Amino acid sequence: MRCPFCGAEDTSVIDSRISEEGARIRRRRRCVECGKRFTTYETVELRFPQIIKQDGNRVEFNREKLYTSFARALHKRPVPVGQVDAAIERILQKLLGSGTQEISSRMLGEWVMQELYSLDKVAYIRFASVYRSFEDVGDFQEVIREVQSSPQNSDDAPS
Repeated sequence: MRCPFCGAEDTSVIDSRISEEGARIRRRRRCVECGKRFTTYETVELRFPQIIKQDGNRVEFNREKLYTSFARALHKRPVPVGQVDAAIERILQKLLGSGTQEISSRMLGEWVMQELYSLDKVAYIRFASVYRSFEDVGDFQEVIREVQSSPQNSDDAPS
């Protein structure tokens, strides 16, 4: 590890500690050249699959876009932040667990719709209206009928 003060490459580890959640290691280091101390953190680098858009272009997965999608759909809806975070985490785990280097944006969108359906039906309809490019009021009515006719306790979003 290069010293941030003098740029020397020879540093020694004084102390190592695992964080509370166990996801990263905190290391206290000392530069052999200048003697100054500094802290570094080590974390696991996870590689998410690339997203294949409908036009065939491939883009890097962007976690912020996922959060934004949920935030827009759930705007002013009574859904606890913890439930939203858990839903997003389930999607991230599906992405990592897919074992592929690429995944279609359609599949990702379906996962988002499933999670929104179980969180809040209004948010589900909001997201569906953009995701499925609703053209008129009839498209809204059709999805509302699907939501109303599905069993109340079902967590499976209609397709």
